[in-house]
Amino acid sequence: MKGDPGVKDVKPAKAPKSEQTRTLILETALRLFQERGFDKTTMRAIAQEAGVSVGNAYYYFASKEHLVQGFYDRIGAEHAAAVREVLDKETDLETRLAGVLTCWLDIAAPYHEFAAQFFKNAADPESPLSPFSVESEPAREASIAIHREVLAGSKAKIPAELVDILPELMWLSQMGLVLYWVFDRSPERERSRRLAVRGARLTTRGVALARFRVLRPLVHEVHELFTDFLPGMAETATARKRA
Repeated sequence: MKGDPGVKDVKPAKAPKSEQTRTLILETALRLFQERGFDKTTMRAIAQEAGVSVGNAYYYFASKEHLVQGFYDRIGAEHAAAVREVLDKETDLETRLAGVLTCWLDIAAPYHEFAAQFFKNAADPESPLSPFSVESEPAREASIAIHREVLAGSKAKIPAELVDILPELMWLSQMGLVLYWVFDRSPERERSRRLAVRGARLTTRGVALARFRVLRPLVHEVHELFTDFLPGMAETATARKRA
């Protein structure tokens, strides 16, 4: 306690200078992307605004695309921390999923205009900015892990053969929500929030139906369709089979 001669004041540890510099560059880039647009923002402009050399900027981020990957990582980490409130106390699957989806909308809200600007690049299946790309795999896997926890901590009975499949399908459903959110112009993105809640309800019903053995082959077929044809996910699935 402060003032007690027997107790020393403990100051919070500062992040290493390298991490501070990396954060500064990322935050500067996100601001410029919002102000000027992704295509019109150069690495030189980012470095100048951040007060670092161009070489230093490239040391931390090899390209503008890597800066967006840094954005993916940041929003993913913020989301993972924010969902704890609902995942630690709720066991109802619909409530858990709706909480996770609406929580993502809350976290992403400040970045809405930025997301709309770079979406044309992310929509390119060959772009490393695509959520389905190999480069986006760490962020994608972190998000799928949240959906895995959504299922594992719920009171819903999940067939063992679908435990690994359903989280990926739930993540794909979330990507549909993200796509809608990017173009949503309703006040406070209210329509996206309604879609999240109704989507959670529909997904919960689908999971309940998946308990019936006759429907499980359909779930497997849908999952195989995505993993076979979506860029990035196909490569990830192949790598898993080789491991």
